Amino acid sequence: MTKKEFFRVLSYGFGRTIIGICDAAAKIVPLSFLYAFANVIGFLGYHLAFKHRGIAIESLSRAFGKEKSTQEINRICRECFNTMAYAAVEFFMFMRHPDRIRDLVEIEGLENLKKALSKGKGVVAISAHFGSFPLLLSKLSLEGCKVNTMLRHMRDKGLDQLFEKKRDKMGVGSVYTQPRQQCVNDSLRVLRNNEVLFVQLDQNFGTAGVFVDFFGVKAATATGPIIFSKRTGAPIVPMFIYRVKGPRHKIVIEPEVPFEEGLDKEEALLATVQKLTGIIELYIRRFPHEWGWIHKRWKARPKQEKQPIG
Repeated sequence: MTKKEFFRVLSYGFGRTIIGICDAAAKIVPLSFLYAFANVIGFLGYHLAFKHRGIAIESLSRAFGKEKSTQEINRICRECFNTMAYAAVEFFMFMRHPDRIRDLVEIEGLENLKKALSKGKGVVAISAHFGSFPLLLSKLSLEGCKVNTMLRHMRDKGLDQLFEKKRDKMGVGSVYTQPRQQCVNDSLRVLRNNEVLFVQLDQNFGTAGVFVDFFGVKAATATGPIIFSKRTGAPIVPMFIYRVKGPRHKIVIEPEVPFEEGLDKEEALLATVQKLTGIIELYIRRFPHEWGWIHKRWKARPKQEKQPIG
């Protein structure tokens, strides 16, 4: 076993251990103490996950370096780790007690989603790795929406299967990005069945994406969901979830974002992706601790740039 393989196995084992602890805690720890437990997990993650903390600080500095002090950036980073810990324990807690979702999660703008679905062409729901997004999907499912999330397979097959079973239990379908043709087929099927296809448009997409401004820096962004929308006529509807206080959350569903017209095909696509990325940035600016800063969002660079970022 190589050194790289050893650390990969170690990482998988650590991940499974943390997930197992969160699952067990959600089962036996009273709700009043669950968030105190999550704070401990967040504290340990911030102080022990050196690599990810470094990525988060670097990303925050790139986004807010001219606006916020070093102290503010460090504070947001610590809160970000707590947010991830909260989301982990909440995922398992709400899966075990779905009745709590109705009382603890409110929706603003549900009429926007219903209006979009009334067209009968499905909905491309644009969001980000922001807040307790699995809770958003579960809430929509409880509201009677047929919702599916687009995601990558996890490297750890055991955890991948575990989370898929949890999603199935809550009535949330899974559309995997690979194999590519299967992803295309499943996405089109979902939209043609007038269902919701939930897509997180905030990940680095390498050279296959288009580069749009994100916090003033070009970021490679996927175009597939927008192309699906154009091909099927499915409306594009941004939606996000953020914590109000303790276990209480609020989902905001924005009005439909129309595809940019009056431009050629390439320019219209780029303009639409830029508009959606701008909406994502707006929510991150409002609630910076809710976003996953540990992702290297600006890793891929346009060909004309000589030096890599991240």
